[in-house]
Amino acid sequence: MPIASDPDTEPVPGYADWRKGVAGVLAKVRRVDATELPDEPEQLLAVKTYDGLTVNPLYTRRDELPEQPLPGAFPFVRGTDATRDVHRGWYVSQRFGGAEGATVNRQILDALENGVSAVWLGVAERGVPVAELPAALRGLLFELAPLTLDAGPAANEAAAQLFSVLDGYDVADRKDIQVYLGATPLTSLFAGSTAIDLDGAIALAQQAVARPETVRAITVCGVAFHNAGASDAQELGAAVAAGLEYLRALTDAGADIAEALSQLAFRFAATDDQFETIAKFRAGRRLWARVAQVCGAPDYGNAPQQAITSPAMMTQRDPWVNMLRTTLAAFGAGVGGADIVTVLPFDNALPAGEIGVSPAFTERMARNTQLLLLEESHLGHVQDPGAGSWFVESLTDEIAAKAWEFMQEIEAAGGYLAALQAGLLAERIEETRVQRDSDVAHRKTAVTGVNEFPNLGEDPLSDAAREPSPIARYGAAFETLRNRSDAYLAAHGARPKALLVPLGPVSENNVRITFTANVLASGGIEPVNPGALALDGIGAAATESGVSVAVLCGSDSRYGAEAGVAADALRAAGVTTVLLAGPEKAVADLTGAQRPDGFLTARMDAVTALSGLLEKLGA
Repeated sequence: MPIASDPDTEPVPGYADWRKGVAGVLAKVRRVDATELPDEPEQLLAVKTYDGLTVNPLYTRRDELPEQPLPGAFPFVRGTDATRDVHRGWYVSQRFGGAEGATVNRQILDALENGVSAVWLGVAERGVPVAELPAALRGLLFELAPLTLDAGPAANEAAAQLFSVLDGYDVADRKDIQVYLGATPLTSLFAGSTAIDLDGAIALAQQAVARPETVRAITVCGVAFHNAGASDAQELGAAVAAGLEYLRALTDAGADIAEALSQLAFRFAATDDQFETIAKFRAGRRLWARVAQVCGAPDYGNAPQQAITSPAMMTQRDPWVNMLRTTLAAFGAGVGGADIVTVLPFDNALPAGEIGVSPAFTERMARNTQLLLLEESHLGHVQDPGAGSWFVESLTDEIAAKAWEFMQEIEAAGGYLAALQAGLLAERIEETRVQRDSDVAHRKTAVTGVNEFPNLGEDPLSDAAREPSPIARYGAAFETLRNRSDAYLAAHGARPKALLVPLGPVSENNVRITFTANVLASGGIEPVNPGALALDGIGAAATESGVSVAVLCGSDSRYGAEAGVAADALRAAGVTTVLLAGPEKAVADLTGAQRPDGFLTARMDAVTALSGLLEKLGA
């Protein structure tokens, strides 16, 4: 019988003991001696973000940072509101529009009765007609539900209609009414979308300052940068640079710095990387608080943050998985301290009704995602629950520093508008997008249902769904391959196929059979697995399948003995392309027709390889 250790006498393992244990495991996995590893072997387990930041495998008191002030106090890292209702948590927002005023009004009131607590309303070309805005807002309790408008170039006209509604609204304290007019001229310039111009936004802000309600005219939309491929720090840094441009324009027009700061709100994307999302929102508040401090008004650096679940992370294929992505994103935004959170419907990357479900259902799922987090998981009951976490605090600090560095690069180029016109913003963000696309293509970054665990049984997408998107969606390259497969299916009645050729027993070939089937399916190529084959049965299996592409799957040692013979049998049966699942070195001695035409490996550029295979298969 084992003897329990005495905690008073047994030594507590220290960092050196943990490091020694890591070295032992890594040495075993890498099949090397522990002395061949670096002095800090745990760094082999570290992960680099797209901002070049290092996420370590372990955080300890060695990484501890000074405690931040409480929520509601400069630098607002822990939140902008010290008295936030813990029973409400953040505001649950939903976007409305796309119909006449009375219809939208019914949708808004129904949503407010079913858990929504903030309204985001598209107006004019983005939603309800301007003249019908009063009808859309009929019956709203403005002091209870913040209102955000998105009227694009019609922002002034929409604001005029809204102000007329508010003038007739009776409430004890008009400061309780929170309104965001949603002017986005600078970030819309980057995104190439229509919006009110900068002069119009400044005039709108001047009207907002004079209002008795709490009105912020301008939204700094970092999502515009995110959707183009920006990293977290780039999104924050570019947004802060745009915010500085607004501050200069507002103060040049006669506003004092406190008034100017009170006219800005920020909108950021929340992704399914929950820890980076938590840290990003915390870092965003720190950055803007620093700007306000430098401008001499630190108490006004508490600009509200609106979060929207990332449109770029959403997939068209296996869109149901998006519900899991948006749950993680909403969790990260809420824990990170966002004031208002909008969860996009899980079919957001598709035309409405593409997968046979109603908008009412997808909006309900999006709304209930947040309600589950708030009402069942009670996430809103604690402000800034990530505070004190060595990892979260370190990541917040590092993202803030990197974002500030990017903002300084923009400022050194002459400010936001100058950097935009010179192409600096687009160039830096494009570099990140290219790197992310490469990681997805090489399957270093998994997009479930797209480049990992795809479902080839999905119905083909409509022509409307295949239209190019301005959003740099993470899985778009693989989804384009799937579109080619769909077109082949429509023309031939079957998908392009490739034969899997297992060599040796299941214990030797199963891993590579599974890997190959997964990779082929991610490109829309149907894997044909005939099961266990003897060497002399390979030719017959190829003839029966009628395919022109085959992949040998087995162990490296088995390849040395059988790959050449198998390749001969396949070519004799009419297979024109023979691939091998594994490294080229496994068949270094093979030449001529026995040598495979290509190699499928874990870190290959799968998009390029699959595109080439589709061409060979006529897709």
